[in-house]
Amino acid sequence: YGCVRTAGFPFIKTFEDFDFSFQPTINKEQILDFKNLRFIENKDNIIFVGSPGVGKTHLAISIGITAAQNRDSTYFINCNDLIANLKKANSENRFMNRLKHYSKYKLLIIDEVGFLPIDSEGANMLFQLINKRYENHSTIITTNKPFGKWHEIFGDVTLANAILDRLLHHSHIINISGNSYRLRDKLKSEIEDT
Repeated sequence: YGCVRTAGFPFIKTFEDFDFSFQPTINKEQILDFKNLRFIENKDNIIFVGSPGVGKTHLAISIGITAAQNRDSTYFINCNDLIANLKKANSENRFMNRLKHYSKYKLLIIDEVGFLPIDSEGANMLFQLINKRYENHSTIITTNKPFGKWHEIFGDVTLANAILDRLLHHSHIINISGNSYRLRDKLKSEIEDT
């Protein structure tokens, strides 16, 4: 479990914990097929797109845990934390070092891309990281923004397209259009309370 511990997961969620019946838009076979980790061998990316609460992070973590248990170097980080770390490193003249650090993982999970807007410095750094990982290692992205709106996240159409271009080239795109689990659980508890 050492590899799982060092991967930085905010919580431990497995495929077994996922309620596929609640998200009928998800192709369960396709998701469970990621357990064989062929996508890592093929250096493919996986991108989960859907509104908050539909289970994107849960599935990304489940895949990440499988990879870590297989001793593939895996790291999970929230997009804004990632950019903050890269900016901090840049201000300490350690940017290239930090970039190398995040580039070396066989699987990097970047959670919540587009949750908050990213300034041009941050967008540029993210591009450099994605570019360095491109065709070398797999990246899993979770995002609540459809690709057509990524220019709004980065405030720059050209940069958004350059990032998407590299992410989407070898990728599995999972669109989840169902309801929010968090909302479901909240509604359930309110009904039980009445």
